[in-house]
Amino acid sequence: MLARVYSGAVVGLTGIAIEVEVDVAGRGFPTFTIVGLPNKAIDEAKERVRTAVVHAGFEMPDSRITVNMAPADIPKTGSGFDLPIAVGILAASGIVAQEGLRDALFIGEVSLEGRIRRVNGSVSLAMLAREKHMKSLYIPTDNAYEAAFVDGVTVYPVATLSELVLHLNNHALIPPQPITDISQMRHNEDHMKGDFADVKGQAQAKRALEIAAAGFHNIHLRGSPGAGKTLLSRVFVTILPDLTKEEVLEVSRVYSAAGMLGSAHVMTRAPFRSPHHTTSKMGLIGGGTNPTPGEITLAHRGVLFLDELTEFPRSVLEALRQPLEDGVVTVARAAGSVAFPARFLLLGASNPCPCGYLGHPQRRCTCHMSHILKYKKKLSGPLTDRIDLHIDVSPVENDVLTSRGESETSKTIAERVQSARTRQRERLSMRGKLTNGEMSSADIRAVCSITSGAEMLLKKAVSALSLSARSYFKTIKVSQTISDLENADTVDTAHVAEALQYRSKES
Repeated sequence: MLARVYSGAVVGLTGIAIEVEVDVAGRGFPTFTIVGLPNKAIDEAKERVRTAVVHAGFEMPDSRITVNMAPADIPKTGSGFDLPIAVGILAASGIVAQEGLRDALFIGEVSLEGRIRRVNGSVSLAMLAREKHMKSLYIPTDNAYEAAFVDGVTVYPVATLSELVLHLNNHALIPPQPITDISQMRHNEDHMKGDFADVKGQAQAKRALEIAAAGFHNIHLRGSPGAGKTLLSRVFVTILPDLTKEEVLEVSRVYSAAGMLGSAHVMTRAPFRSPHHTTSKMGLIGGGTNPTPGEITLAHRGVLFLDELTEFPRSVLEALRQPLEDGVVTVARAAGSVAFPARFLLLGASNPCPCGYLGHPQRRCTCHMSHILKYKKKLSGPLTDRIDLHIDVSPVENDVLTSRGESETSKTIAERVQSARTRQRERLSMRGKLTNGEMSSADIRAVCSITSGAEMLLKKAVSALSLSARSYFKTIKVSQTISDLENADTVDTAHVAEALQYRSKES
């Protein structure tokens, strides 16, 4: 008897429909064969499924079993096909009614005792079920919460194989998973510790970070050891706005495919990734035989913090150039290409020279000039040109460091940032963008209102500072963000003048 069960595979971040055909022959020697380009994990499913079916209280067919996973030209990986294979065998044996299998998607790993274990990529698979107009998605209980965030599909949390069989035969129905309430999650979640009020002084750096957060602009902090670069970077995430529902789905999809959601279920806060400077190019960009997301994709819609920026190999940093411009990275392998989203905010921190004290008001730099030049060349001109704001972080004066005066809190700054983001979303809604940092030159011409005085200052700056075309448009983007923070309707001369202060003197 033949049975068909529908499942899915995740390639990159995309769910691909897989049809699992199971044939239980009426005659023949008892064999169990799986075809359709399965990997070792799927081939081992034969032993897991055989034992799980028995422990669930059912009889394994004592005849030839053939499982085909179509389309056969797509490599299948992982243990998530255990559940559809088990359901297919039970359906082909007449134990499970096949009527409920036609518009349902099954995914999950089975244990030897018949329990259903979590799998990676459940958000992508839920989106696949919605795309294919499947009425039901049967998924492990541990994955149900994140899958229920996707609208338009009924998610059933499955704990055991026997429980699923009773449900499919209409003997004991499994209640569907309630739709995930993001607002309730934000109310209950534990926000990261730290506050801008903990940082003494550094008013200019705080201002630059506020602009970066408001417009989603890349920023580079450069200063001597102990000036506060790392502390400023660590508390930066506390002024970032909550992700919108669409952004939550984007980010959770990435972390679900990478198997990194864990108990968080969905990502409601902007991610903050801080890889060590020994990270390889593949670790940063992503890749592998079966391409997996790298750090820039895990930082999608959030922050990629590169501490000790100049200690990263130049080849690794140069790999950031295209993703910084396009917001996506394409990993090409012999088997095909996979595109990962990479719309991240680059936050870099570095010293001005190898010893770290170039330009320090009290300590003398001991570096030879040739070493300083070599050190600075680790950041190429094209990469520097893609960074919107460059800030020199000076050491904090003793009087400021020992004072007990109160600084502005992250909550206060975050409110201004949120207000500026709201203005940007309203202005850019018809352009398909969310922040000023994402604007193209066409977007700038369409939505930015610049006064004649500001335009005159920009023209003078292009000539005096030898700004590239990219730097010119980035200056306008930063100026627009400064205008948004002030709730202004136009970009004025003062906004452009402040934005020009943040351009690198070496770019």
